[in-house]
This record gives sequence, C-alpha cells and structure tokens, in this order.
Amino acid sequence: MDPEPQALDSKLDDEDYPAYSMGRAAELLGVTPAFLRTLDKAKLIAPLRSAGGHRRYSRYQLRVAVRVRELIDAGTPLEAACRIIILEDQLEEAQRINAEMRARQGK
Repeated sequence: MDPEPQALDSKLDDEDYPAYSMGRAAELLGVTPAFLRTLDKAKLIAPLRSAGGHRRYSRYQLRVAVRVRELIDAGTPLEAACRIIILEDQLEEAQRINAEMRARQGK
C-alpha cells in the first residue's frame, strides 16, 4: 500500500527525517563515507540507523557536514570545527528564543 501523500510531503519537508543513505549523502556532499563516519565518531552528527543498521542522514545533518568540510578546508582542525558548529547552533537557538520572547512582549 502506498503512503498517504500528506505523510510523504511531511517527511520530505522535515529537516530531521533520515532520508539519505551514507553513500548518497557522501555523493551529494562530495566527501567520502569515511569523512561522514568521522563526524559520527566525533559525535557531531549521530545519524539514525535503518532496520539493517545502515546510517541514514537528514538534510540538517548534511548541512552540518558541509559546514565542517568548509572549516576543515580553511585549515581548522576537526575538533575545533566541531566546537565552532556546536557554538553556532547554540547561538542560533538563543537568538530564536530571544526573538520569540520579544514578539510576545510586543517589541
């Protein structure tokens, strides 16, 4: 039985839906599967696993991998790149919360 069109649309729109296999993710990003495994080992990206144990990546995780690659290509060590990305994510979340609070206060 085919999935409901609305259910499929919501999965396609979901930034966190694990839609990409390791091979496809590596191909899209122009990196090796070993690079993606390194990000998993560094605990920066924790892909979900399929029933068969294969890594599955979301669009959000692919964007994180691209950012790591950019930092590494610019000469940043992997550990520092991971920390930078974590801090960037924390800053973005704090700014989002701040904007919501301001909106509620009518400013």
